[in-house]
Amino acid sequence: MSDAIEITRAAADDDLTEISALQARTFTNPWSAESLRWELANTDVARLYIMREHGRIVRTVGYCACWVIFDELHINSLAVDPDERRRGLASQLLRAVHAEAVAAGATKATLEVRRSNEPALALYAHLGYAVEAVRKDYYEQPREDALVLWCRRLAAI
Repeated sequence: MSDAIEITRAAADDDLTEISALQARTFTNPWSAESLRWELANTDVARLYIMREHGRIVRTVGYCACWVIFDELHINSLAVDPDERRRGLASQLLRAVHAEAVAAGATKATLEVRRSNEPALALYAHLGYAVEAVRKDYYEQPREDALVLWCRRLAAI
């Protein structure tokens, strides 16, 4: 029997701590739990999703931080635990985020991704995103261009 996956909106401090820890394992410049807390408390567009796997223990395996601004979904940060990749979890998480954004009126989505992040680029292409611009030297540690992706038909996903 496989473990059950649950995707919910993050709210409690424990959620923020778990997401911050996952970011620290994933990114060179992670956000702090305090930054996440401020974002949720001080903007009306911020959404934070946490993905947990329920098995013998409950584990946080992914998250997505985003904004829904009028008819646009802006994905600010997304990660799946490095030990849990290649299981379709990111796709499952994004589909859930897309569905909630569409329900809130979003018709398109955008994000930035490192030019070298081939697994992420493949995931986003599979979900209908296309490269529309480049932000030169957008990332640091290491310095790298960001590709700006858009999915112009979000409801079709």
